[in-house]
Amino acid sequence: VTNRNLEEQNQLFLEIVFSCIVTTLTCCVFLFINATMLFTLRSKPVFGQTSRYILLYNLLFADTLQMAQSQLMFLLSACRITLLYPICGVLVSLATLLTLISPLTLVAMSLERYVAVCYPLRHATIITVRNTALAVCVVWTLSLLNVLIEVVLMLRVRFQDLLHLQMEYSCNKEKLTLDPISDLYAKAFSYFLFVLAAGAFIFSYIGVTVVAQSASTDKASAEKARKTLVLHLVQLGLSVSSTIHNPIFVFIYKTVDSVIVVRIRVVIYLCIIILPRCLSSFIYGLRDRTIRPVLMLNLRCQWKCQPFL
Repeated sequence: VTNRNLEEQNQLFLEIVFSCIVTTLTCCVFLFINATMLFTLRSKPVFGQTSRYILLYNLLFADTLQMAQSQLMFLLSACRITLLYPICGVLVSLATLLTLISPLTLVAMSLERYVAVCYPLRHATIITVRNTALAVCVVWTLSLLNVLIEVVLMLRVRFQDLLHLQMEYSCNKEKLTLDPISDLYAKAFSYFLFVLAAGAFIFSYIGVTVVAQSASTDKASAEKARKTLVLHLVQLGLSVSSTIHNPIFVFIYKTVDSVIVVRIRVVIYLCIIILPRCLSSFIYGLRDRTIRPVLMLNLRCQWKCQPFL
């Protein structure tokens, strides 16, 4: 029995090491792509003077930070490294901030496409660089306000007693949310955000679809905007599903063998957490005629210069 347990522990250890290597390599590749995309969006003045590219940069910036933060949390959890409650609180607050910025930015991008297709003559007047910068500020302000409220609710617990206490388990939001009111607020806000974002997407999609069927509009442009909205809706769904990543894993952990759990966890993590953070680079990098040639040039340059770094 002892030899069998030892063999299972060795197999579990190898699975954990393998999962850390696979997820880290995948994350590094996607971080490289996102970083190149961010550099591309700052390489030409036209990208800084166009509203949709300004919003895209904000989305990519938040997604890139969230990808790096998520990988750090994954490695800490896989290696079973426990943190102090305050350190965990900072990491969880950062994750909450970045998780909220992505769907709100996607909503702004969908509304921008709606105005571009439905009100093409007024688009330049409504969607200005100044108004776009204001929208980005609103997105960050709302996200920071939500994090501040959650932190205040967390302070209802005996926080002074937790400052020097080591967590018994790996750091995640479920273990940190010790107050039922804080948990209730987080769930209610997530539901509200999902309904708000879904409503904005449905409104934009219906408006663009109606305009696309009109004989007086540019059907090719309207059809492209409609497909972009569908892709953004997929991004929104994946972004929202990332908030239920831990509950799904807890359920699987209670019902499946530990070795299989590690494999399932890696698949869920890559599909729900990592992949959505790089979708914007793929969507705009491959579909946008302005970005694509510049991005491909930068990727080739980065790839050729890599061995000399």
